[in-house]
Amino acid sequence: MNFFDANLETIAWFVYLFSAFLFIQGLRFMNSPRTARKGNFVSIVGMSIAVAMALFQSFYHGFLQISAIIVLLVGIAIGAAFGFVTAKKVKMTAMPQLVSIFNTVGGGAAALVAINDALFAHSIVLSTYITIILGIIIGSVTFTGSLIAAAKLQGIVSGSPIKVPAKKLIDLLCIVGIIFCSYMLISGNNFGYGIEFPVVLLTALALIMGITFVLPIGGADMPVVISILNACTGTAVAMAGFVINNLIMIVAGALVGAAGGILSKLMAEAMNRSLFNILAGGFGDTGKIDSAESGEALNLTETSADDVAVQMAYAARVIIVPGYGLAVAGAQHEIADLTKILESKGVEVIFAIHPVAGRMPGHMNVLLAEANVSYEKLIPLEDVNPMFPTAEVALVVGANDVTNPAARRQGTPISGMPILDVDAAKNVVVVKRGRGKGYAGIENELYGLPHTKMLYGDAKKAVASIISAIKEL
Repeated sequence: MNFFDANLETIAWFVYLFSAFLFIQGLRFMNSPRTARKGNFVSIVGMSIAVAMALFQSFYHGFLQISAIIVLLVGIAIGAAFGFVTAKKVKMTAMPQLVSIFNTVGGGAAALVAINDALFAHSIVLSTYITIILGIIIGSVTFTGSLIAAAKLQGIVSGSPIKVPAKKLIDLLCIVGIIFCSYMLISGNNFGYGIEFPVVLLTALALIMGITFVLPIGGADMPVVISILNACTGTAVAMAGFVINNLIMIVAGALVGAAGGILSKLMAEAMNRSLFNILAGGFGDTGKIDSAESGEALNLTETSADDVAVQMAYAARVIIVPGYGLAVAGAQHEIADLTKILESKGVEVIFAIHPVAGRMPGHMNVLLAEANVSYEKLIPLEDVNPMFPTAEVALVVGANDVTNPAARRQGTPISGMPILDVDAAKNVVVVKRGRGKGYAGIENELYGLPHTKMLYGDAKKAVASIISAIKEL
């Protein structure tokens, strides 16, 4: 045995440790939109180094033949090409769906690793069986849960909470079945059916639980659900790392799981709701309660692009509030142009960013960064709320529930949720496609206030009309 043979494992350990360091640095860079791209790049480098080391190790020890290496490299090339093309083509509005699909792939892959070891590995110890079982359960729940989440976001499945008949009974039976399958795997007592029986049954029950877990959760909670499922994907990958004794999978999975868990908690707090309340489903169940409960309908006042242009052009400060409607219309570049033309007239323009505006964490930040809006202009909720009373105009583009004053009183589906204090601005202009309600299923009381004006139409066209009107002043 030469020096390299004796020390390859040590070398690999240090390579994996360096990769883990790059992952942590990548996460640190992702704390800010300004450095998020650098964080992605650093993490990609770390994973590339880890994958190369793992392939070299396996090939050097004879675990992989040349033909297997070729198959793996071809698979990596196909997957990378598909991911690159998909990411380039997908619209910003569909990014949450793409993330959900990635969670589906990650969870499914982790479950398959665990299933493979359960069926074909020899001399499995108790601790390994536990990680195999957890890998199958978490990976399978993530697989179907993420598929349902993507379908809800895409509109294939209704975004409203869907009640599953006898859900509690189904969940109870699944849990009992999972415990029974786990007992069979750990004890080795398969009642004469073979190892395939508990593995297949365990996988099927976990897949069912993924469906019943996400179906009752409404579209307003999808950003949190995506984050939770992302955490589940990381945890499943970590379990798979324990199963195959791969350090970097354990570290990477644990980092993703921890980061997703922390993000889920922060987003739940931003909605003033507990994670348990969200996971229990039913956001909008009290949606029958709305601003018309007093018996009075909202008195909406329409305006024109010309009037809005005059208000904004002669303002000292304008606060723009972006929402999902802006993303749907693809109006980020028009908003960037509006910002430039207002600033050329001496108007201060800032953006009020609510943490759950859009359909995924940081959706608005990424969307506006795409249009080269300066990061310094993107002000988070807690910092921007004191600024609204000093704004001559607050321009709301496609945001609904996150601006609704109904959150400040009891008895509504969004009671207690922190909102942007748009109603404190001297004048409010709401750009909205139609008169529909938000995800919470209630009227936005902001729209009926005396100093609020409604500019109906597609956000992209409406903002372009405002720009044209300002140029004509």
